[in-house]
Amino acid sequence: MLLSKIRKVFYKVSIQKQSFVVYFFMTILILSGCTLSKVDITQEQTTVDENLLLTLPSEPISYFNSVKPLLERRCISCHGCYDAQCQLKLTSIEGIQRGANKDKVYDGTRMFGVNPTRLMIDAKTTAQWRKKNFHTVLNEGENTPRKNLQESTLYKFLHLKQRHPQARIGMLSNDFDLSLDRKQTCPTSDEFQSYAQKHPKGGMPYAMPNLNHQEYTTLVQWIAQGSPVDSKPVASKQTTKQIAQWEQFFNKRSSNKEKLMNRYLYEHLFQAHIHFTDAPPREFFRLVRSRTAPGQEIDEIASTHPYDDPGVASFYYRLRPYHASIVAKNHVVYELSPQKMDRYRELFLKPDYKVENLPSYDPGITANPFKVYQSIPAKLRYRFLLDDARFFIEGFIKGPVCRGQVALNVIEDNFWVFFHNPDLDSITDDADFLAAISNDLDIPAGDTLNILAASTTYKKKVERYWEALRENFTNISGQADVKQALAASIWDGGGTNPNAALTIYRHSDSASVHFGLTGRPPETAWVINYPLLERIHYLLVAGFDVYGNVGHQLNTRVYMDFLRTEGENNFLMYLPASKRRAIRDSWYLGIREGQNKKLDDSSGWLDKEIVIGYQTDDPQAELYQHLQQRLGKMTGPIDLLNRCKSQSCIAAAYNTAPSAEQKADMALAKVADINGAILQVFPDLAFVRIRDAEQQAEFAYTLIRNKSYKNVSSMLTTVSYNDSDVDNDTLTVMKGLHGSYPNFFFDIQLQQVDDFAERYAAISSRKDYEQFVSIYGVRRTRTEFWAITDWFQDYYAKQEPVLSGVFDLSRYNNR
Repeated sequence: MLLSKIRKVFYKVSIQKQSFVVYFFMTILILSGCTLSKVDITQEQTTVDENLLLTLPSEPISYFNSVKPLLERRCISCHGCYDAQCQLKLTSIEGIQRGANKDKVYDGTRMFGVNPTRLMIDAKTTAQWRKKNFHTVLNEGENTPRKNLQESTLYKFLHLKQRHPQARIGMLSNDFDLSLDRKQTCPTSDEFQSYAQKHPKGGMPYAMPNLNHQEYTTLVQWIAQGSPVDSKPVASKQTTKQIAQWEQFFNKRSSNKEKLMNRYLYEHLFQAHIHFTDAPPREFFRLVRSRTAPGQEIDEIASTHPYDDPGVASFYYRLRPYHASIVAKNHVVYELSPQKMDRYRELFLKPDYKVENLPSYDPGITANPFKVYQSIPAKLRYRFLLDDARFFIEGFIKGPVCRGQVALNVIEDNFWVFFHNPDLDSITDDADFLAAISNDLDIPAGDTLNILAASTTYKKKVERYWEALRENFTNISGQADVKQALAASIWDGGGTNPNAALTIYRHSDSASVHFGLTGRPPETAWVINYPLLERIHYLLVAGFDVYGNVGHQLNTRVYMDFLRTEGENNFLMYLPASKRRAIRDSWYLGIREGQNKKLDDSSGWLDKEIVIGYQTDDPQAELYQHLQQRLGKMTGPIDLLNRCKSQSCIAAAYNTAPSAEQKADMALAKVADINGAILQVFPDLAFVRIRDAEQQAEFAYTLIRNKSYKNVSSMLTTVSYNDSDVDNDTLTVMKGLHGSYPNFFFDIQLQQVDDFAERYAAISSRKDYEQFVSIYGVRRTRTEFWAITDWFQDYYAKQEPVLSGVFDLSRYNNR
């Protein structure tokens, strides 16, 4: 406008006077340029949506019915856990009111640990959070609709996105930083003007399509109303009675057996989202220690670890309602039921054993369950863990810390898990043996400046423990046929428990755990016994502190490397002695070559032959077959997509007239054959939607890229591939939706499914992949992005009514 007026005046003057006019106006512009710029930015940040203020509803907008569902669909995919930018968790009203913090939670290099900032645990009021350097994202001053918008950082982020919408076609420009560890920018309300000037594209949702008009209106008007909160949902009638029964059970104190049992249960269930059988599918609770007794308002005791001294003479185990939105990446569900209570009695109370004295909360022993709980027979503890083995494996695979970098950097991208048979008398659950070796079963716990503790002190402890196992192993007399050995020593779940066989898929710093043996036979497998399973839990769940220092995190990672090796060695023992070294060495090629030498294996256990009867030159493949026969139905249904060698195999399995689902399966099975270096251009985890308009049917599939050894040598650096690693990459196709962090979506019509599969299998370069994405991919800029995301979320909720949660989109590719 100003330039237009200048131009009109300029052309009215004579040529002789133009030089003066130019000089005059240029001087004005130069002198006022900064001011004009500041006025524009200030205007942008103080201007509010007047039309939304004029149409502000007279009735308060419901947080639980209108706002929370919207935040779940559009915001908590990136603001749902410890890895939320600026610690701004939008999963609950408490998180919104708490606000943001400029400090990062994930920092594997900090010299000293920091105080935890766990929402609804480490502070209980907004004022307490302000003392912990959290700044508000709402208006906490004069409560008027205009002020509520002008002073709200949350509103300013939403408004900035509306004023600067992103591209609606193609890839996002390079000025969008999508890296996981990108520099945080956490402006307060007073700092937002400068932020907007530097980052005009930094509105919310960041690097995602804008909210639609109705979504934007709902959030803005709710903020303008002063962010009102209606009453929280109350427990259903089905649940209220069970809560009372379980709190009574958890707090029985008539005997030391009851007290010790409940302490043991708490230390293993504290991270669970507890669900009651027959209760509504989205109703969850947390088992906490409270200063107040059942019937009173819960006053949770905040401790870094569940085994820490509660700090009070008397406390109670309580079931605290969990009203926050559920995100898939930390949703680990444990079911309680009358049958489960009976099982606890059967395991811990009915057996004849004595608890003479209760263990203390001495920090020198609390992290070692083999000392604290030695009064409870190890077989009983092991059976408790086996009953819900997937839950305990998920504890470190996904767990409450959201990003499992420390634990997951040392495991393979794909492996199978089996368990030692609890019915077999074994040294690993022998009370005398465990008591004698308990000092060597210590795990690194807590902050330390000794970053080499795991590689020195704890390494020696592990070696002594392994030496004791090897001595027992090498003293075994006789040999057993492989089928007999497996029948005796591998748990089959009693023929009814699917926890007997598990499959794990890792996707960088996240992973998923599945019942049964899915996918093609993996390169490695674990056999887990009681000491191994218990130490995994106490190292990576009960004992891990995401707020800890570099010493704690590095020692945890190194010790987990020992545990992984232990599980793999247990598997190797079932293979012919003449093949063990070659098979083990093949697992450790590439960037992990030499890692197997970290621990002393000079005892010669690799040469002790105890299992015989192999008939082929590929004993590992043969062992997998024997294990599947041993476990029977517990291995799950036949994996048609990944193991059928021909299309006729899939057709025969259906044994019906060709259907839309069969056609989709047959096409996706071709994709499962892709392997090798070309997979580098593929996403780690992709979701596929296939729509059949004719039959009004829709199907979902998951494509999982299994990388060879990426990111397994250090938690502090990212390790690139070498050629031999890349050549071993594989792809797994699964029906339904699996994993927490989808990296990309594909959306296709059923009539396109054959072309999709053929093009996918024919990709030979990054350019080919980009062309493929342009046809079938769902980019961040696509207009229908949110609608397709909603479809996947709805499908997941139908597939897993209790176990589902909101997917994290922070790793979504810009392709």
